[in-house]
Amino acid sequence: MTEESAETLKENIRAGDADLKQIMVDIGGIRKILSEDENQRENQKERIKNMDAQKRECSRWDNLHQLIGSADGKKFRNFAQGLTFEMMTAHANQQLRKMTDRYLLVRDTAQPLELNVIDNYQAGEIRSTKNLSGGESFIVSLALALGLSQMASRNVRVDSLFLDEGFGTLDEDALETALETLAGLRQDGKLIGVISHVAALKERIGAQIQVIPETGGRSTLSGPGCRRI
Repeated sequence: MTEESAETLKENIRAGDADLKQIMVDIGGIRKILSEDENQRENQKERIKNMDAQKRECSRWDNLHQLIGSADGKKFRNFAQGLTFEMMTAHANQQLRKMTDRYLLVRDTAQPLELNVIDNYQAGEIRSTKNLSGGESFIVSLALALGLSQMASRNVRVDSLFLDEGFGTLDEDALETALETLAGLRQDGKLIGVISHVAALKERIGAQIQVIPETGGRSTLSGPGCRRI
């Protein structure tokens, strides 16, 4: 019930219908915006997925760049040499364990192409190879040489090994260890040549070629297979 006239009520109804029509138009526009937003969200998900894939690919190449990338190729050379150096260290440690249980070779963390030595007789202390004694250096060098020859033997047969000096720096125990190692290689069919002035070696080596000095700065060879021409 109302005191307003019928004409006023009709006018109010017409105005309400107009407002309702406008509201329906607004609702249609909002639904369109929501639909477009949903489509954009789906497209955004696809773009994010592609971006994540690109980030992973970029990260992979960035890691490679950090490892081996440089304008002069130095990083790549160091990387490749490091792999070979790691293999040689492993082979050298195999030979070193046959000679002594005291030392173990490891790569230097700051200089990947340099070696340090773990001394098990000093509570696992890591020592620089520059601080090794003469006898210790000889054993480590011998292990490295044997490890290197073992690596080379994968492609070519290495049947001979020649050692020039170094035995004079060894004490009696170290000398015995080195000779036992060389004797083991001899039993494996390798020809071992030793060049040394150490008198103790003469008693242990049967086949010898001696260099006999003469006047005028000349020398002669004496031993198996040697003859004067």
